[in-house]
Formats: sequence, structure tokens, C-alpha cells
Amino acid sequence: MIQWLNNLLGVEKTSDKLDDMNKFLIVGLGNIGAEYVNTRHNIGFKVLDFIANIEGASFDNLKLGAVAEIKIKGKTFILLKPNTYMNLSGKALKYWMDKEKIALDKVLIITDDLNLSFGTIRIRSKGSDGGHNGLKNITQVLNTQEYARFRFGISDAFKKGKQVDYVLGNWDEEEKTKLPERLEIASEIIKSFGLAGLEITMTSYNGK
Repeated sequence: MIQWLNNLLGVEKTSDKLDDMNKFLIVGLGNIGAEYVNTRHNIGFKVLDFIANIEGASFDNLKLGAVAEIKIKGKTFILLKPNTYMNLSGKALKYWMDKEKIALDKVLIITDDLNLSFGTIRIRSKGSDGGHNGLKNITQVLNTQEYARFRFGISDAFKKGKQVDYVLGNWDEEEKTKLPERLEIASEIIKSFGLAGLEITMTSYNGK
């Protein structure tokens, strides 16, 4: 009876509010399709695949993306791989933020960065899109640049006029060898974001 009255009056249970506070949305940017799986531009997808695998979670194809859920020390991490292609990443992000009632300060975007050497990590609480189309769309949809992003360096080792080919190209053999260790650190960053907070995560992992 009490719960029925609460529902009627729009009163949320304290436990529901606590659940929302302990929920985080981790968005890996990338493009769908087999041809993109091992490309540099899809590092966001690869990071989420890695942490889902080690935590025993699997992705389900749901509205606007593939989604998996993991729980660590009382925190819920919703992993999202948008299926909108890179240029419309914001649409999927906003939908899942609203659906799961996740505040912007509990969202982390994972993306590639040409301006950082391979495997270099840079975590920021805000900033420009740096020419990245996925971040550009997210900024437009959210109407703010103040959201946490985790940039994974892919370097700029391409010849003039070959940027698109490079970004959408597969990892070379040396990069493939080094990726597992970098992905392990990336998974630690995701956990730290939820368990320790953004500031401590930036202090602990930037430049690693």
C-alpha cells in the first residue's frame, strides 16, 4: 500500500536513488561492422570488449547500441558501444543516459587520439573535441564540453593525405604486441573512475 502511494505521488524510494548514484555509463566510441573491428579508430570498442571479457559480461544488441553491465564493489558499470557510427555517437549516449538516469558526471567517453603517441593515456574532465567527429557530435548533443573523456593515443605516424586510411587501418604488428598491456591499464581506469572518482583517476593514470 505504501509503495503504491509512493508511486502515485511520484516519490522515489531511497534505494532507487542510491542505485542511480552508484551507476556509471562507460561509452566506447567506434564504428560497427566487421571491417572496423581491429582498426585504430575503434579502440573505444576494443577497451569495452576487453573489460567485459575479464568481468565475464556479454553484450546485447539493444536500442542504439550494444550494451553490457558489470558490477564491481557495489557499483554498476553500463558499457555502451553505440551502433550509430562515429558521427552520431551523441544520440546513443543521450538515450542511455536518460534511460538509466545517469548524471553527466558519471559518464566516461573512451576515444582514440591522433595527437598522442601509441598507448599514451590522457584523461580529462572537459575539453574541445580535438577534431574528433565522435566527440564533436557528443558536444553538440549535450550542449557542453564538460564531460569526462579518456583519450587513447594512436599516434600520427601517417604520410600526408593518408590520415583517414591510417585511422581506419588495422593495428600494425608492434602495436598488436603492446595492446594487451595497454588494454589492461584501460580496464583499471574504468574501474577507478567508478570506485575512486575522476580526480584520483586522472592523478593516478595520466601519462602512464
